[in-house]
Amino acid sequence: MFTAAASSSAGRWRTAFLYLRDEIATTPPPPVPLLLQDLLFSQSHSLVSAVSHLPPHELTSDCLFLLDLVSKADGPDWIPVSRHTCQLIHDVCARLLFQLNSSSWPFLLHSFASVLEFLLRQPMPSSPYSTAYFSRIEPVIQCFETLRRLAAMHPENIHLVKFLLRIIPLLHQDLVLSYGFSNQNPPPTLDLEKKLPQQNSLWDFMALAFDMFGRAFSVSESLFPTDVCQCSLEVLRKVMDVLASKGQLVENRFMWRFYSCLLGCAHEVLTNIKCPVSDHVLSFIAALRMFFCFGLTGPPQLSHSDVVHKDKHLNVKLSTLISGVSKNAKNTPYRPPHLRKRDDLNTKQPVYCDWRRLSAHDSCSSDVISSDSDFSDSDGSVPDSYFAQSSKVRIAAIVCIQDLCQADSKSFTTQWVTLFPTSDVLKPRKFEATLMTCLLFDPHLKVRIASASALATMMDGPSPIFLQVAEYKESTKYGSFMPLSNSLGLILMQLHTGILHLIHSDNHGRLLIQLFKILLLLISSTPYSRMPGELLPKVIISLHARINEGFPFKNDKTGLLVAAIGCLTAAFSTFPPQMKVHYMLLDETSAGFDGCEWNSGVLSTLFRFAEQFADASTCIEALQVLRAVALNYPTLVPAYWERVSVLVYKLLQSAVVEDSPTTWKASVRESVGYNGDKVLTAAIKVLDGCLRAISGFKGTEDLQYDRLMDTPFTSDCIRSIRISSAPSYGFDNTQEPIFQAGCDQWSEAIRKHIVLVLHHGSAVVRSTTVTCFAGITSSIFAAFNKQEKDFITSSIITAALHDKTPSVRSAACRAIGVISCFPETSLSAEIYEKFIIAVEANTRDSLTSVRITASWALANVCDALRYRVDDRSFEVGLKTTSQVVDALIECALRLTEDGDKVKSNAVRALGSISKYVNLRCMTSIKSVDQDVLPFPHQHSSNSHHLSCAGDTRWLERTVQAFLSCVTTGSMECLSCVEQFILQ
Repeated sequence: MFTAAASSSAGRWRTAFLYLRDEIATTPPPPVPLLLQDLLFSQSHSLVSAVSHLPPHELTSDCLFLLDLVSKADGPDWIPVSRHTCQLIHDVCARLLFQLNSSSWPFLLHSFASVLEFLLRQPMPSSPYSTAYFSRIEPVIQCFETLRRLAAMHPENIHLVKFLLRIIPLLHQDLVLSYGFSNQNPPPTLDLEKKLPQQNSLWDFMALAFDMFGRAFSVSESLFPTDVCQCSLEVLRKVMDVLASKGQLVENRFMWRFYSCLLGCAHEVLTNIKCPVSDHVLSFIAALRMFFCFGLTGPPQLSHSDVVHKDKHLNVKLSTLISGVSKNAKNTPYRPPHLRKRDDLNTKQPVYCDWRRLSAHDSCSSDVISSDSDFSDSDGSVPDSYFAQSSKVRIAAIVCIQDLCQADSKSFTTQWVTLFPTSDVLKPRKFEATLMTCLLFDPHLKVRIASASALATMMDGPSPIFLQVAEYKESTKYGSFMPLSNSLGLILMQLHTGILHLIHSDNHGRLLIQLFKILLLLISSTPYSRMPGELLPKVIISLHARINEGFPFKNDKTGLLVAAIGCLTAAFSTFPPQMKVHYMLLDETSAGFDGCEWNSGVLSTLFRFAEQFADASTCIEALQVLRAVALNYPTLVPAYWERVSVLVYKLLQSAVVEDSPTTWKASVRESVGYNGDKVLTAAIKVLDGCLRAISGFKGTEDLQYDRLMDTPFTSDCIRSIRISSAPSYGFDNTQEPIFQAGCDQWSEAIRKHIVLVLHHGSAVVRSTTVTCFAGITSSIFAAFNKQEKDFITSSIITAALHDKTPSVRSAACRAIGVISCFPETSLSAEIYEKFIIAVEANTRDSLTSVRITASWALANVCDALRYRVDDRSFEVGLKTTSQVVDALIECALRLTEDGDKVKSNAVRALGSISKYVNLRCMTSIKSVDQDVLPFPHQHSSNSHHLSCAGDTRWLERTVQAFLSCVTTGSMECLSCVEQFILQ
């Protein structure tokens, strides 16, 4: 009997569609609407029951034929036919999915789009609460539900996106009308809701549409075309404009799902497109800001079916959700939902719920809970569910703001005044809420973490440059107009106030990590020289107090401590140095220390953490702060040098590993994975920074200042700036006194510290140690005894020639380039000869980084020789000087064929050589055995040139190298060419 019934129902389906095809093929065809009504829709129930008995391919073919037929609809008679078609296909697909291929799937979407376009272009009812309006949107709902079932089976998401881009704009007026009615005051009564239970179906199917929209972008394996991306942004922007047009979001039990799907779709679109979004940023921000307080004013008005909660203590539960936790739950452990219900039933005193009464203390008290489950578990009640869902909406809005910033960070900087407060950051705002409002006062931890993440994203990128125009002035000094620079200054002040307040009062590890990241970026971006002088000291004092206070949870303690100390590094590294910070440190160092214990200042705390070798991460961070203090506030270093020396020596003794003297030639390990090497490296950098500060190192090792005295246009000018740091040459220093500042400390460091790690097994430790020699100044080197000078020069030469690690050789070349420029080096031509051999060997290195440093050192050596030709104390080395010059020329010419950075240094070297090689004696080639560096009796009073080099063909090659460098546009190359021409 079952088989007979199935065959009968399948026969009715086949008969109906066979007759329909025959009638359509007749000429002239009968009225199609009447034909469809008689053949299909009048018996739709029996036809749907036959679906399970039909082959899927036959079912798919018939339904596509029907859709194609109805998609050509035109006229009022087709309106009910189109609605019935959507209903029939919806019911069919609910029982058996179609078998679609790569060609039938786009055909189905196109046909559906044509049907819906016809229906949605019909006149719209005046009220979204009428039965006529529900009849208008019901086919759209059925169509979307059908496509949702089929979309998962077809990866061609571009077709689904194009379909949605055709339909959603047609619903714009529906959104405007329905949103206006939803936002009316007073809202529809409960009786009306009961009579029309489907009155909010528009928001349901719009939520479904945006959910499919977002999923299509998220699962796409390739980027969509630019025109599709632009249309998607335009559709989202228009919906955002509708939300922002009323100035206040509609909050009811239907809207949160629509908001969630809309914002989720915006997130997927913004993160998966590669087209400009600058034209839409303003509209997006205007709407997204309205979500900052969504759901915080209390649960929405409930429908008649929802008003079943008779718990007289409901307000107690809502108040706990709003403020975080109850007052007596500050340190209580996590309790599962069923126990929390029991606690609520035992509570006797109701509490009034008002989010505006939130204080920072109340919101921060939620951070001592053991788990975020207190905000995510659902107890089954409507208010609990609503608050949980509304928090997800707020998170989605904040994530979209972060996406906008990442998509177009440059144009997003104009929204700072909109998203951040310029005053009263610690006061809650129900209206005109900002990101800081969410960060400070939102009762849900996840929302606050999302706010912190978005804020960190905004602080990153171009913001450090953009914020350099900020300038603080009291807001009372402005009239009706406030310049952008002053607005940014006020914003930075409020950000400092809010972040420091949260760091001091919050105890949740995940949020604190984000806060320290924000503060680090904030310190790095703030122009403190244009802000109040007490701002940076306030940051340092607040961080110091939080570090001393400690962090309660053991699993977060180390990470949070490292992050906090890292913020101190940024604070002490700000440039220019702040005078009030200097005075703050001066007061501490002036107080000195009693025995082995310093006072309770920030330096004392840093030394205390730096001594904890067992806790490597904290030790390293503390050492980095000490180095920043030494480099930025050098005049204070002598006051605590003894403590630094003791600290570094203790760390070196604790971590140093004895290595054999053959380490230079041995195969050494490259890894610095274990913490001992990292601690050693940080300690040596502190030593290096303090030595540079004490010895008056005021610049870098690079040649930042050209020799103005050498150019004919500026030879009469007198330089008013004298730099004692290396390189220091080219001027008559015979009358200058030998400065003893720092000499004792340098001698102590060489004798006590550097010898311990100069041959260490770790390459990074050796490299950092050798780098210390590049920080020696000419006055300090002149004050060294012969033994110390020989130790330094032999160490860097040995490292440059025999170390197997490129970074160590590069550091040695850097030191050679510095020390070769010192006047005291000219006492020994042998040292120059060894320098040249070491540098020339490294110019052949396979690594570009090594060749760049070696070429820089080569240029310095050539420049130094240029200033030593008239020095009567300069001696002849083991080789003839003509061979040395020939080697320099050949090396420099070879380097002109290297990369731009190497070529620039090579050209500088050739420019220097051209000044002391006589270019005019091209017809007289002297023997290679003749000394090019003249003896004192060979000098004339007005001669500064040397004789010709052994191979005069270098002149032609030098000119070719100069001409090839002119095309690069390098100013340094052009300067060298000018020097060459003026010979």
